[in-house]
Amino acid sequence: MTAKLIEDARKIIIKIGSNTLAGNDGKINAVFLAEFAEQVSALMKKGKQIVVVSSGAQVAGLSTMDKWARKKDIHYRQALCAVGQVELMGAWSRAFEQKGLHIAQILLTREDFNDTNRTLNMRNTLFTLVDEGIIPIINENDTVSVEEIKIGDNDTLAARSAILWSADLLILFSDIDGVYDKNPKEFDNAALIEEVKDINSVRKNIHIGEANSFGTGGIATKLDAAEMALSYGIPVILANGTKPRCLENLAAGNQKGTAFFA
Repeated sequence: MTAKLIEDARKIIIKIGSNTLAGNDGKINAVFLAEFAEQVSALMKKGKQIVVVSSGAQVAGLSTMDKWARKKDIHYRQALCAVGQVELMGAWSRAFEQKGLHIAQILLTREDFNDTNRTLNMRNTLFTLVDEGIIPIINENDTVSVEEIKIGDNDTLAARSAILWSADLLILFSDIDGVYDKNPKEFDNAALIEEVKDINSVRKNIHIGEANSFGTGGIATKLDAAEMALSYGIPVILANGTKPRCLENLAAGNQKGTAFFA
């Protein structure tokens, strides 16, 4: 089903989580970015339009300002994101530049989606960028959004962006293969749920664990994001972005994930 959803979609939003972006050393994984840019380029050559929602500003900030790593004050967290956003966009730019592609930065807050004029301008900007073959990179504006640093909602941001852009598909890349009936990091017998049509039933029958070390959202936020997108007729794929050539293998049906669809 995941391969079919990608094949049928023209407008695809892909969310990259912090744990997908970060290497084992906790720094931005340049190898992953280069491979991902290559895979996006291949999809674009097939006529698909791609928008990326990227976490990782805080991770990139810690990579640059290691002396702030132990500081928990909210102002330092926001300052880390301000520094990290520059590093993050530079890393994305270098990755896509190798494929002859340009990127554009779009920083949003929840309030932007609640204002009619802003949402219209956001939508028009997205359409213009993708029509010109430019990759929009969307992120939460962490320097002013205290709630995002506390609870994280780039999954929700991705869902809202998909709705705003009238996307055909939303892909959420994380460090897990998809939705399991229980936490696969705790239980060896956890079973992957490959197709979901009833999210409420899944919520009732799975064990939802805590968020991971780098990311600020767990499986609950992903289920909420999937439910939001599905309510607008947009199918969702949750898959492991840390696996080699994840996007390519999903499209070829060589990697499993969880497909949410009506």
